[in-house]
Amino acid sequence: MALETMTLSLSTSAMLSSGVVEDDKKQEAFVFPKFVLMGHRGFGMNMLQSPDEKMKFIKENSLLSFNVAADCPIDFIEFDVQVTRDGCPVIFHDIFMFTQDQGVLIEKRVREMDLHEFLSYGKDGTNVKPMWRKTKDGRIFEWKVEKDDPLSTLEDAFLNVKHSLGFNIELKFDDNTVYGEGELRQTLDNILTVVNEHSKNRPIIFSSFHPDAARLIRNMQRSYPVFFLTNGGCEIYKDVRRNSLDEAIKLCKESGLQGIVSEVKAILRTPNAITRVKDAKLSLLSYGQLNNVVEVIYLQYLMGVEGVIVDMVKDISKAIANIEVTNEDDCEGEDERKCLIRFREERKKVEITKDMITLLNKFVPKLL
Repeated sequence: MALETMTLSLSTSAMLSSGVVEDDKKQEAFVFPKFVLMGHRGFGMNMLQSPDEKMKFIKENSLLSFNVAADCPIDFIEFDVQVTRDGCPVIFHDIFMFTQDQGVLIEKRVREMDLHEFLSYGKDGTNVKPMWRKTKDGRIFEWKVEKDDPLSTLEDAFLNVKHSLGFNIELKFDDNTVYGEGELRQTLDNILTVVNEHSKNRPIIFSSFHPDAARLIRNMQRSYPVFFLTNGGCEIYKDVRRNSLDEAIKLCKESGLQGIVSEVKAILRTPNAITRVKDAKLSLLSYGQLNNVVEVIYLQYLMGVEGVIVDMVKDISKAIANIEVTNEDDCEGEDERKCLIRFREERKKVEITKDMITLLNKFVPKLL
């Protein structure tokens, strides 16, 4: 069901208007009232190199993407926020903005632009300043989608997106830049100023891959839960706090954070970590391309993951609308492959049996 009055709660009684317990020390266990579905960068990220046209349908992180996602039965949208040189929080994923001038590719950091320059890129009314995107492997693609939309600010999102839709605000920082605490604080203060002015009881959580940014935003406010983003060791960083789910748990406990958002592969590779997350009184969400596979979401639901961030918002939201777990032995005597096919075809009315769980456990390693 679409989110109407979702409450974000902790296991004590004093509640703020945001739905989070006020506590001058460390907050207790954060609880989502239901399995939550979040739209990645709104209606889904853009993968310009993908042959799948769904990945190039609507401009990611745009107001159009947010509002199309809001029409689906989801609870939150996730989006990335950076701050321009003149102190304005804007919504954009990539650290660098790319454009072309007379055939020459030009790059510039978002945080080194002022707001006027940032908004001049991409679609702007009838004018279009071409945007390009660089993939992790170094390839360059012109940023063309079927439905384009202008770049926007964080304030724009608060003012123009359905109020009942929750915001998972990712605090975006460059992995290759060393930030001083003063710079981090100033950036976070600019973001908090907009949030505090415009939130009006909208469900909000903060998340970040940057350990110190997550710690600081927790210290700077008590109104909204803070989650630490980690790929759980799928990639290795110089900062060891980013390299495993156990390091993420340690950081959350030391910093008083409320939960972890993990790359789904890390969860599936180390499922026992879920117990350690729960024992630490932390919530657990997941992200990653495997979350566009319905069966993987079902499996996480059964394992105790509390929500997922997905790209195929329309398809996934319909498919998991009626999750029901049973103990019936529906696959008894049935060929495993045929059972999996039937399982996929009956998503809208799926009932997950013990044998299906066993089958999924065999199925997932092939995806990994």
